Amino acid sequence: MIDTAAEEAMAARFLRDHPDAGRAGATHPALRGCTEAPWADLPGCPAGLPALLHALFDERAAPETVRRSPTSCWTAPSGRAPRHRPPLPFVIRLAVCPDVPVRSGLTDLVAVAAGLAEPVDPGDEHAVRLRGPDADHPERALCRAVLAAHAALVPPMMSDDPPPA
Repeated sequence: MIDTAAEEAMAARFLRDHPDAGRAGATHPALRGCTEAPWADLPGCPAGLPALLHALFDERAAPETVRRSPTSCWTAPSGRAPRHRPPLPFVIRLAVCPDVPVRSGLTDLVAVAAGLAEPVDPGDEHAVRLRGPDADHPERALCRAVLAAHAALVPPMMSDDPPPA
């Protein structure tokens, strides 16, 4: 279970501790549309999410951003179906961006999101008990759709080479 109040407090603490970090990548093309996304409409999404995404460009704050911020809001199909969908495209684009100092950490987050989004075989009783049937988790299909829409970025993401221009 995700503790929304704890996530909000963690995001607020991070932004208080790193006041300039939230402006670091504000104009970067990978985050185009980030500030216009309907974050307030996403249940439990911290108000500071755009600033957290921007902070991934701050060399000093970026590692702590990945470590301390509410990453479930960024990527994981966590049972709150609409919650992860808007942030995931930004995280995918940031994971291939050579300007992001924590690129490998974001690649790991995308890989976790992809694994969690895998469909559950209804004939696999163990998997159904462990993860629940897909009918109860529409966020998996939404996540797969986002990953499919960004499929061209996945091979460069899994390599140490910068993505194609």
